[in-house]
Amino acid sequence: MTNTLPDLADIRALEEALHRPEVRGSRAALEDLLAEGFVEFGASDTVYHRAEIIDLLVQEDDADDAELRTGDYRLTPISSDAVSLTYRTHRIETDGSERHALRSSIWKWSGTRWQMLFHQGTITKPFAYD
Repeated sequence: MTNTLPDLADIRALEEALHRPEVRGSRAALEDLLAEGFVEFGASDTVYHRAEIIDLLVQEDDADDAELRTGDYRLTPISSDAVSLTYRTHRIETDGSERHALRSSIWKWSGTRWQMLFHQGTITKPFAYD
């Protein structure tokens, strides 16, 4: 266990790394960030497990020119070695279509680093950031 919980900036940086094409395209980077036992409840109503989400992400087309805006980050301690991160995303596709989502992740201390254990995305109506 870690003696101190991370601050918001630390976990936010790890979370946002997963938004970047160079991380999403790297099996090694994803394996470092996603814990054994990782599960995602996708905004598309699909449940993903660690191996399949890694396979899907490394196969993504990194030419995606969509703009992703994030905000309203909040970090909540769950235990002495786990935190919950919540935030909002606003994705603007090159065709002008938009998608808003509420996001939630659980990050757990592995003994050597913070890793994402769970993630959920929920599509929502457009919103304004606080």
